[in-house]
Amino acid sequence: MKHFYFAYIALSLLLPAGIITAQDHKFGLGVIVGEPTGISAKLWTSSRNAFDFGLGWSNGGDRLGKYDGYYDGGSRVHFHMDYLWHSFDAIRSTERFPLYYGIGGRINSGAGYHDSFAVRGVFGIAWLPRNTPIDVFLELAPSLQLTSSTGFGIDAGFGARFYF
Repeated sequence: MKHFYFAYIALSLLLPAGIITAQDHKFGLGVIVGEPTGISAKLWTSSRNAFDFGLGWSNGGDRLGKYDGYYDGGSRVHFHMDYLWHSFDAIRSTERFPLYYGIGGRINSGAGYHDSFAVRGVFGIAWLPRNTPIDVFLELAPSLQLTSSTGFGIDAGFGARFYF
């Protein structure tokens, strides 16, 4: 549970800084549905790089859904943070569909579940409609769980964000 409080404090400190400089760095806030389901945020640091954050509820197992004695099937709190690179030239279209990839970390914590930390890779596609302050995204994030047991997992989500 202490990981949840750490994630909450870190997100609380980062969000106001992003909102203050949103005009310069294009800060977006929205939702993600899937694994996890919750709040999604993105802070652009350049025209091709960004930090991506997620805070939500997770219902799946860390080891591709397998019961391993560490997870009893209940929901748990999920926090992740990734650093992303975007390729705007991969798909040629009148709209902007950047492919993106990155690396980050994930913390899961919850009742009936031992807290866990994982390193994750992220692969996705976004739609950035012209003349609108939104993005829509679909992503897949394979992960290597390092604690409380080791194993592989996959997170996947669909979401949208509004940019301030």
